[in-house]
This record gives sequence, structure tokens and C-alpha cells, in this order.
Amino acid sequence: MVFSNLFFLFVFLPLNLLCYSLAKTIRTRNIIMLMFSLFFYAWGEPVYVFLLVGMALADWFFARLIQKGRDDGKMFLSKVGLIGALIVSLGLLGTFKYTGFLAETFHQLTGFPSVIPQIALPIGISFYTFQLISYVVDVYRGEVEAQKKFWLLLMYVSLFHQCIAGPIVRYQDVSREILCRKASREEISRGISRFCTGLAKKALLANSCGALADTLLLSDAVASNAASLSQNLATLQARPVLSLWLGVLAFMFQIYLDFSAYSDMAIGMGLMIGFHYKENFNYPYLSRSVSEFWRRWHISLGSFFRDYVYIPLGGNRRGLPRTIANLFIVWFLTGLWHGASWNFVLWGLYFFVFIAVERLFLGKLLERIPAVFSHLYLLIIVFFGWAIFRFRQPVLLNTVLGGMFGANGNPLTSFEFNTIFLNHIFFLLAAAIATTPLLKKLGERCSNNLRTTYVYNAVQLFVPPLLLLLSTAALVGNSYNPFLYFQF
Repeated sequence: MVFSNLFFLFVFLPLNLLCYSLAKTIRTRNIIMLMFSLFFYAWGEPVYVFLLVGMALADWFFARLIQKGRDDGKMFLSKVGLIGALIVSLGLLGTFKYTGFLAETFHQLTGFPSVIPQIALPIGISFYTFQLISYVVDVYRGEVEAQKKFWLLLMYVSLFHQCIAGPIVRYQDVSREILCRKASREEISRGISRFCTGLAKKALLANSCGALADTLLLSDAVASNAASLSQNLATLQARPVLSLWLGVLAFMFQIYLDFSAYSDMAIGMGLMIGFHYKENFNYPYLSRSVSEFWRRWHISLGSFFRDYVYIPLGGNRRGLPRTIANLFIVWFLTGLWHGASWNFVLWGLYFFVFIAVERLFLGKLLERIPAVFSHLYLLIIVFFGWAIFRFRQPVLLNTVLGGMFGANGNPLTSFEFNTIFLNHIFFLLAAAIATTPLLKKLGERCSNNLRTTYVYNAVQLFVPPLLLLLSTAALVGNSYNPFLYFQF
């Protein structure tokens, strides 16, 4: 089940909010959230819900062991608990997500093993594993008390708001709200508006961008089919230059609008019941450097790697060579986290190179040159980065990159491309505007102006149901509704 599913929108979520509002105590409300969250996860993963529960149980036990060690002054016991939690969490993540990937890599290099194991990937395992790791480490550091009640920890890690598509919510950020929370009318209103905005970004914009990218390039399912490699190569080689550029641009829009939409919806649903999740995106395409881009993109993941990998490794405190080595490790792991494929590792290391160069000298130069040039630099880097992210097979990536510059003998344009472009030009403009805070700033200006306050309030009242109606119409009339986070 995903948020942009009609059953979720008109049955699951309303029923959840109704039951939640009827409950009188925080204990009852937490039980309701736990039951609905486990049902939500089991809807798509009926077997792997037991994996989720088992991992939470193991880390609950180890966190309690860590807490006991801290309370009794036995740090050895705390270290045993920390190591045990990391072995279980990372071991299970590695088993389910990377066993087939590693086996295939060894097979290509050595011919062994002869049979590649096929292990289904539990949806969202990367998200909830990182949440559990952050919880255990924070208990070890003394930044939060270990949760005594297992079912409350399970509720935290399985909350359907953020379990399968993020953001990565840290326990210390919501620990108080788990035990005591109340949503005001103003917060409920903001939550509904934020949810409907995210739904519209997903159903109206992201899905349309994805369909356009699939048309101009190849769909992910087709491109990942090794048996169709020759046919896929021939298709991409024949694509006009402008078709490849626009296809990658459409994917660039899609992945931001889709991912930020899920974060918007998660934040909105949290506000409806009194949870305050941190922002996960801050208009990253407005950045002027790669370093700034990653401070604005998937903020919860970046802060996780900063606080639990980069800083423990020494950060930038041990000289420039060690800093570069630490950055390499972080970006290797960042790429690998996004998927069990070498193109994701390459994607992570691609950004590492630019971040390292910016750290060495380029960053100061970018601060001095006109903003338009540094912004253009960032957009070009990110644009080609998404091309790497899109294609798992290197030969397809090389074909697309070469075709962008006419190296495949492909034409600049075609009648088919011209027609597609003209039919989508206003939509692409709307998608581009949606990646900026233009509408948000316009709304803030109207709300602060006495002459337009009444108009702004009226818009705030009618826009959410209008967005819900338009999104519903799009979902009813369109079978294209991809879930991009299956590999997480």
C-alpha cells in the first residue's frame, strides 16, 4: 500500500484518523497507530512484517542492555549491546539487500557461485534499519533513554507515515511525542494542506514526469531486463539528441517531486496527530554547489551519515587526507544505500569527487562568481548524476551519454519528439516551478498583506480539497503510479 493509492486515501487513512480521534488516552491512540501501521506494512509485505517486528525486538533488547550497562557503570556491557545491535541490524540488511548483488559480482569475476540466490527485498528495510540504528546509538551515547516498552518502540519504527519511504525519523526527535502529544486545529489544518500538496505533487506532477521520461528513454522495467539488452541499445541509439536531454530532465523532475511528495505527505499526516517530523527537502535544485545540494536533498539521510559515520570516523578533525578518506567512505555507503547495484555506487562516488574538489579549492571559487554560473554548474552536475542513477547497465548509460552529444549518429530532433515537447511544454514549466519556493513565497506575501489576507485564507480553505479532487481524478484515470522506493 502506498499513499497515492485510492484505498489508502479513502478507506485506510480516514478510518485511521476516525479511530484515532475517538480514542481518549494516549495509550489507546498509540495502540491504534501500531495496529494500523502493522496492517499497512503487512498489506504489501505479509511475511516480512515479522522481520520488522523481529528487528525491533532485537534492538529493543540490546538498547535495554546498553541502558543497564550505563546505569550500572559497566560500559563493557553497553559495548556488547551496541555491537550486538549493529550485527543484527546490518547483518539482516546486508543479507536481504546485498546477498544477490555480491554473489552476482563474484560470479562475474570468478564464475562462483554458479547459482545466484534470489532473495526478495523487504520494502523500506533501509529506512527502518537506519532508524533502529540511530535509536540504539543514541541510547549508547546517552542522548536518549532506552524505551522500556517494546510495543512503543515498535510503533515508532513501524509508523506508516514514514516506514517505507522516509524520512528517517530519529527516536530522540519524537520520543516525547510518543508519550504525550496533541494536535491543535491549526496543526491539523496545516497537516491536511501539506498532505494534499504532497499528493498532488505525486499524482499530478511526478507521475506525469515519470511517464514522459519512460517515453523518451526507457522504463525502468525494460532497461533492467538483461534479455532485451540488444533491443534496448538499438532503441536508445535511435533516440534524437533532444529526446535524451529532455528524458533525463523529466526524470530529474520526477525523482525530486516524487520523493519530496512522500516526505510532504508523511509530515502532513504526522501533524494531523501531533507528530512533528523534520523537513527532508529544502528546494535542493536552487543550490549553488554540490555540498549545498546535499544539505538540502534527503536531509534525514545526509544527517544520518554525518552523525553516525562521518563524525565517528573523525570528520574533518584529522587533516585533509583523512577528511577526503572519510568523505569517500560516506559517499560509497550513500550510493550503496540507494540500491544493490554498481551504478548507485558510481553515483555516490560521482558526487564524492565534486564534494572533495569543492572542499579542496572549488568551493571558494563558487562563492565568488555570479550566482547564475554557480547555480548552472550545480544543475549540470546533478543532471548527469541522475543519468547515472537511472541506468543500471553501463552500456545503456554510455549510449545515452554519447547520444546526448550526437555520438550515436542520432539526429538532433524528430517529428515525434517535437510533438511530445509541444504537448508537454506547459506541464514541464509547472514542474519546474514546483521545484522552487515561488508559490510558497507568494502565499506568504499574500498572508502578510492586509489587502490580500481574506483572499489567501479563502485559497487555503479551498485549495486542499481541490488538489485532492484533481489527484483522485488522475489516479482513477491513470494506471501509471510507480513506487520508486522498492529498492530501499
